[in-house]
Amino acid sequence: MHGTVDGFSYGLVTPLVAFLMACLGGALGLRCTTRALLVAHSWRPGWLALASAAIGSGIWTCHFVAMMGFTVREAPIHYDKPMTYASLAVAILMVGVGVFMVGYRGATGSALFTGGTITGLGVASMHYMGMAGMRLDGSFVYNTFTVTASVVIAVVAATAALWAAGRVRGVLWSVGASLVMGLAVCGMHYMGMAALSVHLHTMDGAPTVGDSPAALLAPMLVGPLAFLLLAGVVVLFDPLVVTGSPDWTPAEHKPGIPARELVPQPARHPAARIRRSPVPRGSRTPQNR
Repeated sequence: MHGTVDGFSYGLVTPLVAFLMACLGGALGLRCTTRALLVAHSWRPGWLALASAAIGSGIWTCHFVAMMGFTVREAPIHYDKPMTYASLAVAILMVGVGVFMVGYRGATGSALFTGGTITGLGVASMHYMGMAGMRLDGSFVYNTFTVTASVVIAVVAATAALWAAGRVRGVLWSVGASLVMGLAVCGMHYMGMAALSVHLHTMDGAPTVGDSPAALLAPMLVGPLAFLLLAGVVVLFDPLVVTGSPDWTPAEHKPGIPARELVPQPARHPAARIRRSPVPRGSRTPQNR
């Protein structure tokens, strides 16, 4: 029999909080990527890794906050923790591939296409791995067309996020890009959930009592939320991340360094250095006439 699925058991609370989590992770990732593009190559991998972890954690947190509102009336839901955390690792790893490609090759066409495709597939894989980690007395059935649409949304959203990471510099532009990214991630999630139907193994159809999804997921969300908070503190106290201004000073403005490199002048002929003294008008010699 078909289970009665409710994806909004808490109303609009879970979609709004999920949207905010996706926006937070996206904003932190964009600013860290901007910082990575302004530092020396030795520091760049650290900032890009932080950006990957922030975006991946934000997307993963968005997914499972939204899942707090997902219930099946006739069956309690449990979560397999190894599979759940594996989906977090996949999200961070696949996002990292795209972020590092843009960080080192720039927001060019080939880097955006390849990185956006890999990152988008990673985001979609995270979503469906998280769904595979759910345990209930039944099975999930997906509509192929709707699943394909959700994957396309994930790829487009990932490509747009990588483009923004490589091009956007101002704070306001970053905020706008993170809002669009959060909207796209939430759209991908709920598109994927719209493709879902539940076939129950039991036939009684009576509602069952069990732990709420919020009680099950809250302990698993503590770690990623704490990481996002720490990443936010790093961004907040680094003015170069906030302003997006370069952290180097041009050589001509550094103390102790000449403003311009001295260019050697070509040697003149010795005769050219003799300055002729002016001759009074009344004392011209025959040679001077």
